Amino acid sequence: MNLSKFYDIALHWVELYAPSIIIAIVVFFTGQWMIRVIKKWLYRAMERKEISSSLRPFLQSLVITLLQILLLLIVLQLLSVRLTIFTAIVTSLGVAAGLALSGTLQNFTGGVLILLLKPFKVGDNIIAQGHDGIVESIEIFYTIITTADNRSVIIPNSKLSNEVIVNISRQGSRRLDIELKFSYAYDIEKIKKLLLDSITSFPNKTTNSKIVVGVSTLDPDGFKMTVQVWIDALKYYDLKFVLQQKLINDLQAAGIKLPGMP
Repeated sequence: MNLSKFYDIALHWVELYAPSIIIAIVVFFTGQWMIRVIKKWLYRAMERKEISSSLRPFLQSLVITLLQILLLLIVLQLLSVRLTIFTAIVTSLGVAAGLALSGTLQNFTGGVLILLLKPFKVGDNIIAQGHDGIVESIEIFYTIITTADNRSVIIPNSKLSNEVIVNISRQGSRRLDIELKFSYAYDIEKIKKLLLDSITSFPNKTTNSKIVVGVSTLDPDGFKMTVQVWIDALKYYDLKFVLQQKLINDLQAAGIKLPGMP
C-alpha cells in the first residue's frame, strides 16, 4: 500500500516537473555552448577593433560573467524557482556596493572610456591637471605620466575623462616660438635673413614646415623679432634649448649683439 502510494507520488512528480527539468538542462548546455562561441567571437572582434590589451581581458570577463548570470536566471525561471528573495538580496548588495565604491566606479568608468575612445595613448605628451608629461601607462583606475623632471604623476581616470586634456604630441609636431630683442641700429631685413638661414640649417625641424620670422613688438629701446618653427613634439624642450643656442651663436658670428652682450 505504501509502496503503491509512493509510486503514484513519484510518477505525479515526474509528470509535473520532468519536462521543465529536461528543458532546463537542454537550455543550460545550449547556453554554455553559445557563451563559448560568443567568447571566441568577442576576442576576435576586439583584436580587429584594436581595443587596448589592458581592457580586453576585463571586457571579455565582464560580458561572459553577465551572460552566465543571465543563463542561470533563465534556468531557475524554467525550474519555477522563486526569485523574489534572491532579487532583493542582489539589489541590496548592489546599492551598498555602489555607495561604498562610487569614487572607484567613476575612475573605472573613466578608464574604460579612455581605453575605448583613445583621447591619448601610451607615449603621448599630454597636459592634464596642471601636469605636463609623457603617458607611461593607462590602467583601469588611473593613468601614470612622467614629467620632464622625472616625476611620476598618478592621475585618477575620472579626472581625465571629465576634464580638459591637451594632447601635445597627437599631431606629431609642435610649434616653437622664440622671441629675440635687437637695437634699432640693426637692419631688420639683415637680421631676418640671418635668422631664416640659421633655422633653415637646423636639422631637427620638421620637413615641409613653414618658418615664420617677423617683428612682434616695438619697444622704446629696440624691437623684438619672433621666430616660429615646427619641431618634433616629443623632443620639444631638448630642441628648444639647442635651437636657441644655435641662433645666438649664428648672430654673434655675424656681429649682431643682443641686449646685455658686451
